[in-house]
Amino acid sequence: MEGKPGLQTVYQAVQALYHDPDPSGKERASLWLGELQRSVYAWEISDQLLQIRQDVESCYFAAQTMKMKIQTSFYELPADSHASLRDSLLSHIQNLKDLSPIIVTQLALAIADLALQMASWKGCVQTLVESYRNDVSSLPFLLEILTVLPEEVHSRSLRIGANRRAEIIEDLAYYSSTVVSLLMTCVEKAGSNEKMLIKTFRCLGSWFNLGVLDSNFMANNRLLLLLFQVLQQDQTPSNLHEAASDCVCSALYAIENIDNNLHLGTQLFQGVLTLETAYHMAVAREDIDKVLNYCRIFTELCETFLEKIVSTPCRDLGDLRTLELLLICAGHPQYEVAEISFNFWYRLGEHLYKTNDLALHGIFKPYIQRLLHALARHCQLDPDHEGVPEETDDFGEFRMRVSDLVKDLIFLVGSMECFSQLYSTLKQGNPPWEVTEAVLFIMASIAKSVDPENNPTLVEVLEGIVRLPESVHVAVRYTSIELVGEMSEVVDRNPQFLEPVLSYLMKGLCQPSLASPSAKAIQNICSVCRDHMAQHFNGLLNIARSLDSFTLPPEAAVGLLKGTALVLARLPLEKISECMSELCTVQVSSLKKLLSQDSSNGISSDPTLFLDRLAVIFRHTNPIVENGQTHPCQKVIQEIWPVMSETLNKHRADNRIVERCCRCLRFAVRCVGKGSAALLQPLVTQMVSVYQIHQHSCFLYLGSILVDEYGMEEGCQQGLLDMLQALCVPTFQLLEQQNGPQNHPDTVDDLFRLFTRFIQRCPIVLLRSQVLGHVLQWAIAATALDHRDANCSVMKFLRDLIHTGVANDHEENFEVRKTLIQEVLNQFGQQLVSQLLHACCFCLPPYTLPDVAEVVWEIMIFDRPTFCRWLETALKCLPKETSGGAVTVTHKQLTDFHKQVTSAEECKPVCWALRDFTRLFR
Repeated sequence: MEGKPGLQTVYQAVQALYHDPDPSGKERASLWLGELQRSVYAWEISDQLLQIRQDVESCYFAAQTMKMKIQTSFYELPADSHASLRDSLLSHIQNLKDLSPIIVTQLALAIADLALQMASWKGCVQTLVESYRNDVSSLPFLLEILTVLPEEVHSRSLRIGANRRAEIIEDLAYYSSTVVSLLMTCVEKAGSNEKMLIKTFRCLGSWFNLGVLDSNFMANNRLLLLLFQVLQQDQTPSNLHEAASDCVCSALYAIENIDNNLHLGTQLFQGVLTLETAYHMAVAREDIDKVLNYCRIFTELCETFLEKIVSTPCRDLGDLRTLELLLICAGHPQYEVAEISFNFWYRLGEHLYKTNDLALHGIFKPYIQRLLHALARHCQLDPDHEGVPEETDDFGEFRMRVSDLVKDLIFLVGSMECFSQLYSTLKQGNPPWEVTEAVLFIMASIAKSVDPENNPTLVEVLEGIVRLPESVHVAVRYTSIELVGEMSEVVDRNPQFLEPVLSYLMKGLCQPSLASPSAKAIQNICSVCRDHMAQHFNGLLNIARSLDSFTLPPEAAVGLLKGTALVLARLPLEKISECMSELCTVQVSSLKKLLSQDSSNGISSDPTLFLDRLAVIFRHTNPIVENGQTHPCQKVIQEIWPVMSETLNKHRADNRIVERCCRCLRFAVRCVGKGSAALLQPLVTQMVSVYQIHQHSCFLYLGSILVDEYGMEEGCQQGLLDMLQALCVPTFQLLEQQNGPQNHPDTVDDLFRLFTRFIQRCPIVLLRSQVLGHVLQWAIAATALDHRDANCSVMKFLRDLIHTGVANDHEENFEVRKTLIQEVLNQFGQQLVSQLLHACCFCLPPYTLPDVAEVVWEIMIFDRPTFCRWLETALKCLPKETSGGAVTVTHKQLTDFHKQVTSAEECKPVCWALRDFTRLFR
């Protein structure tokens, strides 16, 4: 932004943002205001807007800007202005406290973020409480500041570092009793003022969450008693009920380590158990919000006492009345209530699975049986439901979560026992269709975990399903087809059923509403019964020929072709070529048809459907080919190439279609390996030609596949290097644009995959090439790129690059490689180490650190003494203080880190040292 804008201009922009009827006007205002917020003028302008208080919109914009500037640009202010900024913000919040609660919240956040960064503001809690506790009108904003202050301690927006964070937490723990006594005063003054009570509970919950309240002090505190009184009362308003529930959940979360918080834990445990009656009252009144609140509290109770429940069931704090509460909730008619507790049941199952104690499992078995019974009931569709079960709506997603949970817990009940019980409920009597469908759904969830060997029940179930009359509800048929797909192991053990099962699924395939699950079931059977299915290959081929006559979504059609390809690979070699040709001809004919179409006639000429189908055929046709034998798919792929090439050329500007073409070609090359040699020259020529104009990153990925397949063939290496150099020129130009790597992370990802393949297959070719210097400069720059896949590719390249000079694989070129890597590190080593350290501390999220550690480890084992010097130099360049005057890193912490890394004997300690050290800068 050039020059400071006038206040009137800012007002006009804010008005346009909120009130301009033209969306483009709103967007222009938004962009301009965003630029203002990033500029250094934002501090003064926000302060002036808050002083003038012209209207709510301008004050909100100013308050939000102030918060944002303190979070992200605090370094712009000189240290001697911090105190006046604090005084100004406190004055603004006092003057604007009645204008709008959201403005108060933004200013409270600004004050909290300032306090956390401003090391010279000692005892801020004490100062604030003393300044405002006696003025009733100031209590709401004081509570707001005290609520957001603990929440902001771990905010990702603030990089205050572990040292400052520890100092703040210690400070807040010291003043926590001051805050609790203030909250008790607020409760006394509030009487029946609902808003004040809500603010009090929210503030208390925030301090519980930070874990700084003294648990013995809180166990005997009146606030705890009040929380449960509010939750026990039938007449409590909804918002207050929610705030009290949140606070109890925070308290339970804060005492995860029960033995250290026994007194408070016991009080909370007993308090929550008293809420059962209140829960039943909320159910009777059909107050679903309160029901959900109680269920959240019961679930948090079980989560907190999980260790006790497993280690000492039925005793003291392991009392299983806690599970009874969850089962009562599971019995509620609305499935959303039961769903709240799913995470606890997962964790319980995980704990019991690890203990592997049958006697202990026996204690929990009846509880899990009751849970499964309740879940089966929740999975029932409405009796008046028409059509098949919907899988993508909320209820469909709930059923999928039930299915996952049942799979995780079934070991406690026994798969076979549960399967048999479910089946017996279908045999006895004549349950309504919705009960039958729900039971079949649960059976489908556990079918794969039932042992298929000599199992008469499974055989009987299979027999019963394939004989289901067509008159049953379509949802029952839908789910029974899914169950058949899950029972493919049983079909494999009992091949006499293959014919009737396929016949049953073919009927489903021909019915639009059942086509999708039928296709999936056929795919499963093809995957599991590949050998038995070989005799039915012609039937599969017929399905493939008339694929578009079925009402199938694209992924189901592709799944069918996957199953067909898996079976195709089991045919005799001499038949594979002919059958694959037939299988591909259908798709190739469609592609040819599209190519001959004039795109201006309005008819879609999108070839992705057919490209995806070809890709899946190539991907899954993996016959066993002995050395010396010609790959049966080689001829087919050579025949298809001209159509692929023409398709690629026609759609060369469309990234989505080019990506699908490359994917298809990738699987074709992988399918026949070295047998695709005839394609290499024309394919590379076309890739390079199109890439000069359209930088689709998928060409780089396809290039990496070619290097992987042919990089070790000496006759191909120069051609592949020429390809690399030709692809690098436009790629580097793209990345040199402003924010190039951030705007094109896929290109970075695929580019470094390509370089890595060179290092893996023909390292000396790349190490001696002219392009290497540019490659390394981009690699060093891209280490700071915060993108999971791209960063992973860059780190893998650097690791593998240096490793080629470390790994003595007894090849005659090892010494050459070692010398070349030495030259690389002599030139780029210090820069690389400094950049890696800077990236870890200031740019990269913690999950990337194991990858960085591997690069550091490889550099170190290549040349430890030199690495020690490089690391020392890099550490000296790091800032030692924050802009707020707090110590970021001490001299001892720097020397300890240096010693931990340089004395490591394996990679893991390097990673741990990096994790701990980078926390000092987060």
